[in-house]
Amino acid sequence: MTAAWTPVALARDLPRLGVMPVCVDGIDVALWRSASGRLAAWADRCPHRGMRLSHGFVRGEALSCIYHGWSYGASGSCLRIPAHPDLEPPEAIRVPVHRATENNGVIWVALGDQDNTPPALTGLVPLRSVTVQARAEVIRSASGLAIGADGIARGHLASIAVAVLMQALPEGATVLHVLAEPADPAALIAASRAVEALRRAAESKGAA
Repeated sequence: MTAAWTPVALARDLPRLGVMPVCVDGIDVALWRSASGRLAAWADRCPHRGMRLSHGFVRGEALSCIYHGWSYGASGSCLRIPAHPDLEPPEAIRVPVHRATENNGVIWVALGDQDNTPPALTGLVPLRSVTVQARAEVIRSASGLAIGADGIARGHLASIAVAVLMQALPEGATVLHVLAEPADPAALIAASRAVEALRRAAESKGAA
């Protein structure tokens, strides 16, 4: 959706020093945030032994593999190999880096170079993310929301205006990242419950 930008998480769900696995077009990505708040999205595989970097840990401005502690800096290049502390790691030891950005409380990732930017979802606040065991087309049918040219579903849930970003996962699952218009807590709770009802309806429709 949105010309190769994929919504992968709500920004509030990835704190500083946090790392999490996400999926973009079937590709596993390690999404992490440094101590300074810098956002990064890398191939989820350590060049050393292939361990998932999303299982690793963040220290300062670097991400380290949990297996042997190899540490990688902002550019994806290896900074340190604990077993050989006096060795300057070769430049060839590098993790593939993808583009990542935050926009209106949503984290977006692009696997290739993009001259464009994700859509501006002004006037909305992040509500919740939920994984649905159904494909996007089933969710669209169950939601009754209008789908724009940018692939974003818009409409109302529990009388609250919402925008629903859909992130495809393997094996037919979809993550919904939902943003809503600002409202009082009770109204936002009702909208969150409506999202859960949509999940159940889509999964029931997909299983039929």
